[in-house]
Amino acid sequence: MNTVDKILGAAGPPQVSKASPPVETLRKAGKVLGWAVERIAALLIVVEICVLFSGVIARYVLHRPLIWTDEVTSILFLWLASLGAVVAFRRGEHMRMTAVVSMASPRVRAFLEVVAIVAALAFLLFVVEPSFEYAAEEAFITTPALELSNAWRASALPTGLALMAVFAVLRLIEVADWRLVGTAVLLVAGMALGFFLMAPWFQTIGNLNLLVFFVGVTAVTVFAGVPIAFAFGLATYGFLALTTSLPVIVLIGRMDEGMSHLILLSVPLFVFLGLLIEMTGMARAMVAFLASLLGHVRGGLSYVLVGAMYLVSGISGSKAADMAAVAPVLFPEMKDRGAKPGDLVALLSATGAQTETIPPSIVLITVGSVTGVSISALFTGGLLPGLVLAVTLCAVVWYRYRNEDLSHVRRATRSEILRSLAVALPAIALPFVIRAAVVEGVATATEVSTLGIAYSLVVGLLIYRRFDWRRLMPMLVETAALSGAILLIIGTATGMAWSLTQSGFSNTLAAAMTSLPGGTAGFLAVSIVAFVILGSVLEGIPAIVLFGPLLFPIAHQVGVHEVHYAMVVILAMGIGLFAPPFGVGYYAACAIGRVNPDEGMKPILGYMGGLAVGLIIVAAIPWISTGFLG
Repeated sequence: MNTVDKILGAAGPPQVSKASPPVETLRKAGKVLGWAVERIAALLIVVEICVLFSGVIARYVLHRPLIWTDEVTSILFLWLASLGAVVAFRRGEHMRMTAVVSMASPRVRAFLEVVAIVAALAFLLFVVEPSFEYAAEEAFITTPALELSNAWRASALPTGLALMAVFAVLRLIEVADWRLVGTAVLLVAGMALGFFLMAPWFQTIGNLNLLVFFVGVTAVTVFAGVPIAFAFGLATYGFLALTTSLPVIVLIGRMDEGMSHLILLSVPLFVFLGLLIEMTGMARAMVAFLASLLGHVRGGLSYVLVGAMYLVSGISGSKAADMAAVAPVLFPEMKDRGAKPGDLVALLSATGAQTETIPPSIVLITVGSVTGVSISALFTGGLLPGLVLAVTLCAVVWYRYRNEDLSHVRRATRSEILRSLAVALPAIALPFVIRAAVVEGVATATEVSTLGIAYSLVVGLLIYRRFDWRRLMPMLVETAALSGAILLIIGTATGMAWSLTQSGFSNTLAAAMTSLPGGTAGFLAVSIVAFVILGSVLEGIPAIVLFGPLLFPIAHQVGVHEVHYAMVVILAMGIGLFAPPFGVGYYAACAIGRVNPDEGMKPILGYMGGLAVGLIIVAAIPWISTGFLG
């Protein structure tokens, strides 16, 4: 299982058998097609970086803006999102909740793996025809600068959906047990038929359909291990097709809107930046400097882990990249000093939750894209809340390691500290370069990632002199896969959120939330509990995309600053995401640290308690989030 499989909790395709000649031919054809899709997706990332960087140089340096860059990047971005989703589907890397599936017997688990593929295929078959209709309708719209038909952009969705359907069929063909496949197909087809036959009844029960589809269907599919994007898609498709008179093409339009928001283009670019800083040794240099400063104090390397995650998060924006960059550097020495593996992954997981608000967090970018909150304000407001949680985590570390024996540890000399600082300075400067470029208006939140990439390339090549060109293509493919998985979730979650709004649910929710006892404090308390649960079950981004547009206007009504509310719900979501038994982030930390998840269950309770105290402080003192907004 590769790193992304472990990080996302995704299981690969079920075991395959020795193939007959026709099946072997199809398998080889699938490999060729997959290879081609991966290379195209990787090339799109490179082109997007070049176009955006050229736009920054032309506008800020040459003072001659390129008027066509937004149109080109918009067209290429939807293609990147769609093909990235295809790459993720082929590699079995779409985000899914596997905590329940993993508890089943091997036979049941294998069956649920096949059901997940069949359910995803069902959604793809339901929407592929409307997606082609959508692309045909977009052909009548032309772009203002280049005067291109919008069909060039809109064709990305049907192409991606059709390719995912092809790979779903290929994965089913490769399954060793055809009885397993047949049973799964009959089960999914039977459930779909049953729902279609019940359509007249659904149209008589009004808003109870929200419980049937957006609670019932979503919960059953998510807990059964169906990738979250397809679980959302199935629930929304069923709601629109069986309870309303709206054409299904509306869902495609909402998916397009969610996936093609240009702010989200920074997602793949920051993911790639995170991989780049790990490859060039920038993360290692920062960790080495912090270790030279604090390695001689009790719990010193645990403090280094907290601080390193804070600094690295300011560069990469990807929690997976953060943990993968820091843990391998620190864990061996921490184990040599007597730290238990379970405590190490517990702290690593807690720091993942702590740093969710550190810019340029992908979650911050997502919040800005779906709620309209200023990305610059979110970047500014996210620094101090993360620091507050770092302090509360350090308090737990101090208590646990107050009696650590350091008689065998040598304190670094002043010259060693200064030498490691000199080595680390180019890496430490990068998060400040990124933030300053956004705040000072040099580049937008979308463009600034290209400055970070260019900076990392120069530093890696000229200063650290660590740059493995052979790793570039795998890094680009991994970036495309992870980004495609994230963006497809955003697309289907946008469709679900729109359906909830149109049903009148948002008005009902607003009335309920504004009438909560305790006023602002009661609203924040309920929001914290809700997002801890949602973060645990749905992971971070789906929860934010689904409920952000509904809850942020309510927060404004009850007098909560939008940036303050963003920090509170993001941190709450992060606690849920990294807390066992359901939080997939916890299992990501265990996979990266190569530790059995059972070993960290008890130690993480104290760290989660520290995070909870920090979150309460952030929620109670709005200035922590808004004091530096100016």
